Amino acid sequence: MLHEENTLPKSYYHAKKIMCLMGMEYQKIHTCLNDCILNRNEYEEMHNYPRCGVSRYKVKDDDKCSSNEITKKGSPTKVLWYLPIIPRFKRLFAIVDYAKDLTWHANRRNCDGMLCHSNNSS
Repeated sequence: MLHEENTLPKSYYHAKKIMCLMGMEYQKIHTCLNDCILNRNEYEEMHNYPRCGVSRYKVKDDDKCSSNEITKKGSPTKVLWYLPIIPRFKRLFAIVDYAKDLTWHANRRNCDGMLCHSNNSS
C-alpha cells in the first residue's frame, strides 16, 4: 500500500509517541454520562457528579459491592478527548508558506465589490 521508504508504526504506542513529539498531544477529561459536567478545576476530585448524582466510575456488578458504595477505582463512565488547538496553530504558523495561506483573508482580501468568497460579504 505504501512506498518502500514510507512505513507505518508497529503499534499504537509507537504512533502515539510520534504524534506527541509532533505537538499533537491530547488530554483525557472524565465527564458525566449525562453530559452535564466535566471533571476539571474544582470538580477534579469529585467521585459523584453534583448535578445528577451519577458515579464518575463504572460500577461493577459484584456481590461484594453495594449500590450505595462510592466506587473510587476503575475506569470512568465517559471520557472526553480534548485536542488543544493552540499547539496546532503554533505548528501551522511556524511554516512561512502555510502562514501566508492561512492569513490571506486578512492580508490579501479582494475589495473589488464582487462576491467571490463568503468573507467578501462583510
